[in-house]
Amino acid sequence: MADPDAAAPPIAVASSDPPPALPDGPPPKVTHRGRVVTPSASSNEDADELPEFEYFVAPGPRGLPSLAEYLDILEVDMLKKPDESNRVQHHTDLFNTNLLAVRRGQEFQVKIAFDRPYDATKDKFAVEFGIGPSPQFSKNTYVPVFPTPERQSSWAGRVAETAGATVTMGITPTADAIVGRYRLYVAVVTPYGVRRTKQDDSRDLYILYNPWVKDDAVFLDDEEERAECVLNESGVIYHGTWDDIAERNWNFGQFDYGVLDACLYIMDRAEMPIINRGDPVKVARIASAMLNSRDDDGVLVGSWSGDYSYGVAPTSWTGSTNILLGYYRSRNPVRYAQCWVYAAVFNSFLRCLGIPSRVVTNFYSAHDNDGNLKTDIILDENGRIDRKNTRDSIWNYHCWNECYMTRSDLPTGFGGWQAVDATPQETSDGMFRCGPASVRAIKHGELCFPFDAAFVFAEVNSDVVFYSRQKDGTMTVVKVKKDHVGRLILTKAPGSYDRRDITHLYKFPEGSVEERTVLEKGEVYGCAREQSELPEADVELLLPSLEVAVGDDFQLDLQVVSRSGERRTVDAYVTGSVVYYTGVTSADFLFKTPTVKLEGNQSVKEVWQVPARSYMKKLVEQANLHFIATGKVKETGQIITAMKVVALHTPKLSIKVSGLSKVNEEMTATMDFTNPFSFILEHVYVRFEGPGVLSPVFKYYGLIPGGSRVTWAENFTPRRAGTTRLIATLDCAALRQVAGQIQLDVLP
Repeated sequence: MADPDAAAPPIAVASSDPPPALPDGPPPKVTHRGRVVTPSASSNEDADELPEFEYFVAPGPRGLPSLAEYLDILEVDMLKKPDESNRVQHHTDLFNTNLLAVRRGQEFQVKIAFDRPYDATKDKFAVEFGIGPSPQFSKNTYVPVFPTPERQSSWAGRVAETAGATVTMGITPTADAIVGRYRLYVAVVTPYGVRRTKQDDSRDLYILYNPWVKDDAVFLDDEEERAECVLNESGVIYHGTWDDIAERNWNFGQFDYGVLDACLYIMDRAEMPIINRGDPVKVARIASAMLNSRDDDGVLVGSWSGDYSYGVAPTSWTGSTNILLGYYRSRNPVRYAQCWVYAAVFNSFLRCLGIPSRVVTNFYSAHDNDGNLKTDIILDENGRIDRKNTRDSIWNYHCWNECYMTRSDLPTGFGGWQAVDATPQETSDGMFRCGPASVRAIKHGELCFPFDAAFVFAEVNSDVVFYSRQKDGTMTVVKVKKDHVGRLILTKAPGSYDRRDITHLYKFPEGSVEERTVLEKGEVYGCAREQSELPEADVELLLPSLEVAVGDDFQLDLQVVSRSGERRTVDAYVTGSVVYYTGVTSADFLFKTPTVKLEGNQSVKEVWQVPARSYMKKLVEQANLHFIATGKVKETGQIITAMKVVALHTPKLSIKVSGLSKVNEEMTATMDFTNPFSFILEHVYVRFEGPGVLSPVFKYYGLIPGGSRVTWAENFTPRRAGTTRLIATLDCAALRQVAGQIQLDVLP
């Protein structure tokens, strides 16, 4: 019963008065005031200077006391030349930078010239490091380093050598130090105050992750793997189909001039707190979001439209340098990218900062946006594919990254390789990003572990489920393919240009006891597979592998095999479609409906000629043809299926070099291409670059008539010795993915 003494609810009163007008002008600026004293330091570019003089005493009648009797600093030598011990011992000698770059957890040295010999008994000085705005000792953004063992801070310091008035100071940052660009000062300490060196940008230094030091979270105890995943600039990215693999060469360019500053800017643009930049898990997760522009104006704009009029086609890029520098200089996202471009640029970012990383390609990669581990293909009651109701697709391949690090946030054993993906597929915690997800957790079905392990698990372990849809809308499972998705997972082998199969790192063998255990565990976390137990059909459809070049006529064979001793009749449907590499259909170009009659245990082959004119005008980038054969066995009612993706081979361009292959000796690279078609190629871009030898350049051709030849000679001067590659691409709307490469051994 209601309380009679309770206050009555307010009564709504109608009013003809208009609502109060909104104030004119822009809304007030949102600030941090009232919440914290100062905003979080989140910019490495904005760095406050420490005062040149800092007195400890108040001015007396005669003013401030003189510091003239104490040490004075004449010069600070950062020992930053590429051939000096700092950069050689820290594996940073490849960086093309005017500043010193060192790695945390390892000693580096600076030489300080005083105005007189240093006396440890009475002279006091410190080397000070500051990063970001308002450096603070409590946040490890201001770190003083002292030369005597009696007084030490978190970073260790020692006098390594004294020669006259010059002191060589050894400094060891902690193995978990903040990664970024620091300012360095030398301060002489007196009873009256501190005298510091003036701010000088030439004394700035970069402190990076250190996979060579055990205490660093990114330590990788394999020298060959370290050399590949941190120091190698020349990469190979795999694409095509699992049974017809193609290679795309890439210049990661992590040591090129300006790239390191661009990578630090990416974290600034994300407003990532400076104090978090020593944690590789947080850095990888932030970068996964920032490499795409979907929700934060990040580095790359993704596009799968085929129209790249306002930027560079994804297939035209040859390396990461122009992308990263373009973003850094313009402060605007760079157009355009697809999955391998995201992965390649992300790889450059990680290697540049010192986090071991590699690009991974998963062939037949599922995009499971609802987490049900199923890719659904709908057939009508006769066994023909129902295009209207089939929504799911499987990417012919998908590229992501792995980075190597410990995971203190996970149980022991789940560190090591972590999957991270910058391609904007689905949101994670409200942003388009993915990972880092422990590869071991994915393999063992520990899908509750952060971050996004369930999504990657689905990419490599989904089922392809065929449904028969009746006229009343009901659907029945007629076939399940459990071994189609995640067919092959590849990365480049360390120290060579060979492929490395890493499928076993992500999944147990199909049908094994371990795999069944993992899938049962996955179901606990909501990833349920199709449980239908279907009888084995006694008739099989087979589509053979094909190697076809763009513009070629070819023959398509469908083999129908009966394993029954009785007669069988199959009403088959064969569809040929032009598809994007994401598996999305662009247009159909072939449709056949043979009826095949088989005697007991007989095999019958149906053959069709496919002229180039049927598919050429419908081709989209990457030139993929998708064939699906389905059929219904009249005698048993069973549905049978077969699928095949054919990646059409594009023409190649050739590269030749002339001249003495030696550092600082001019050479010439010549690109040669002949248009093999009868039609004209319009608006053609050719791009050229090579790690350590040739900075990115491009040339534009308005028209290349059918059958005509173009050559382009470019002079270059190798900057360093070693094995590298020159990479070239040719790209236009009518012909994508034309590329060439040549290996170059440069002598000292």
